[in-house]
Amino acid sequence: MSVELSCGTIHGVGLGPGAPDLLSVRADRLVRGARHVAYFRKAGRPGQARRIAEGMLRADAIEIPMEYPVTTEIPLSDPAYNACLSAFSAECTERLATLAQAGEDVVVLCEGDPFFYGSFMHLHSRLSDLVPVAVVPGITGMAGAWNATGVPITWGDDVLTVAMATLPEAELARRIRDTDALVVMKIGRNLPKLRRAVAAAGREHAAWLVEHAAMPGQKVTRLVDAEGVTPYFSILLIHGQGRRP
Repeated sequence: MSVELSCGTIHGVGLGPGAPDLLSVRADRLVRGARHVAYFRKAGRPGQARRIAEGMLRADAIEIPMEYPVTTEIPLSDPAYNACLSAFSAECTERLATLAQAGEDVVVLCEGDPFFYGSFMHLHSRLSDLVPVAVVPGITGMAGAWNATGVPITWGDDVLTVAMATLPEAELARRIRDTDALVVMKIGRNLPKLRRAVAAAGREHAAWLVEHAAMPGQKVTRLVDAEGVTPYFSILLIHGQGRRP
């Protein structure tokens, strides 16, 4: 007599901006109890999500590293970039879906919030029609960054814009000029372009750079004082100055 296994669930778990004690209670429970733990990483690196979860996994946890085939080696505008990452996402989807269909739950470790510019979104859109998928929200990296400055990011009716430093320079300058408060992510090698865009918008003296927010080595500097190479996990902020009581 055969026994039909019930389907397992894929949990996209938001780990927050970097500090392990900024996980939600639900996220902490799922990570510590998971038998199958998946996470994204660059080849040859442990991965930021895995670093956050260090010391939390149970002794018999089966780890599933999902290694990006490319990161910055191919320009974003090159059709080969999307083709390569699409094939990668499909492969990861098949791997995780096979486990869930065999009755296994899988926790996917996600930096920040799974639905905020995260790699898990590409799996979610593929997995949701195949197996049960649940998402645990997490504190975003940008929230960790503006709290690191000790200054509120928005006041009253301020409009907050979130932009990527990968945008064309003229587009960046326009969005920086037209908003009250600003968050710019994915900086890394785009810092020189971002500096020029901020200057063109006339807001260089209001801009802050936060590196490794809520992580070891957190650093907060004014953009005009920042020097050297900026890590990928950096966020530029311009605080709103809106209506106050």
